[in-house]
Amino acid sequence: MFNRQAISFYLVYPFIYLIASLPFSLLYRVSDFFYFILNLSGYRKKVVIDNLRNSFPNKSEEEIQSIRRSFFRYLVDLTFETLKTLRMGREESAAHCTMDNPVWLQELCKQKRSILIVMGHYGNWEWAGPSVTINTNYQLVVIYRPLSNVYFEKMMVGMRTRFGTLITPVQQTLRDMVAKRSLVTATAFIADQYPPAEGKIWTNFLNQDTGFFTGPEKLATKFDYPIVYIHVARKSRGYYHVTPELLFDKPKESKEGEITLAFAKRLEKDILAQPETWLWSHKRWKHKR
Repeated sequence: MFNRQAISFYLVYPFIYLIASLPFSLLYRVSDFFYFILNLSGYRKKVVIDNLRNSFPNKSEEEIQSIRRSFFRYLVDLTFETLKTLRMGREESAAHCTMDNPVWLQELCKQKRSILIVMGHYGNWEWAGPSVTINTNYQLVVIYRPLSNVYFEKMMVGMRTRFGTLITPVQQTLRDMVAKRSLVTATAFIADQYPPAEGKIWTNFLNQDTGFFTGPEKLATKFDYPIVYIHVARKSRGYYHVTPELLFDKPKESKEGEITLAFAKRLEKDILAQPETWLWSHKRWKHKR
């Protein structure tokens, strides 16, 4: 007998598969329609506006509303692009999310030095993973939080592990990194979500007192893995470019909190440059120091 999770999955999955099968030209027409519906629904409108006003106190109300509209259009595109991953082949993925592979990154890989990647909910982070796998010789390992619905979880695992990427539940991160020490890995964290009660550092981020998760910093210093920041720029609708930047070559030589604060500052720079492609609908500042 089907359980509730199974019923919800099998009702929604045909729609997901249909969306994933559409050519990009039709995909974005559907996205435009759902953007219109989203605007009518008022989904998290207050959360987004409050976040924008607090982050950009010097911007006019007209500018705030313009970013809000651009963000929601981007959010719907991002949702459908993520679903599209289900049916994207290697060549199509490589064409829609290109990546620099600088000499320094190639040298780290040749020296068999594993790295730790930090990035934010900025640009298309779902497409950035396959791009790293396709364009480098690193074994990418993405740290993620499993979904509560086991059927959707299985679907997302299949989408994220296409082309050879591995994924690890966040609770198993340390154990998994120890087990994979013999491999040359790139362990990736999306490190801008609200941190747990323990293990955070506070800083001024987007004009607000903000807590940041220190887990990536602690792991990088423990294993002495170079810290690489991943910049994901949206070039046009459906096209992104990934640029890796070396933040710390020898994390063990850094001061406590230095890595986390450097990540926060680098991410803030990206958000200021292209604010509509960050996840403003997240309740990032729901708790105070």
